[in-house]
Amino acid sequence: KQYMKKYLACLDDEQAMHHKCRDLSKEYLRCRMDRELMAKEDLDGLGYSEEQTVRSASVYDKSKERTGYVAGKHVSKANEWWFQKSWFGTGWGG
Repeated sequence: KQYMKKYLACLDDEQAMHHKCRDLSKEYLRCRMDRELMAKEDLDGLGYSEEQTVRSASVYDKSKERTGYVAGKHVSKANEWWFQKSWFGTGWGG
């Protein structure tokens, strides 16, 4: 549990920016594999290869939200998705 606690503490300290806690995450997964709590996997295949390392990341500043933007508020009517349309009469089922 010590690896899990370290990782979760790191996420709290880094405001959930998981790429900053990558090494602790790797240790946690190794610990789980060693204790047979999960299947042994190659960590490179799980996103821990060197080419998958986050080099630079920026924090979204929420500038749109500060000006009053609300996601989805601009949609004035309900959309009809493909799965909501009638199966018959669309050319798909009959």
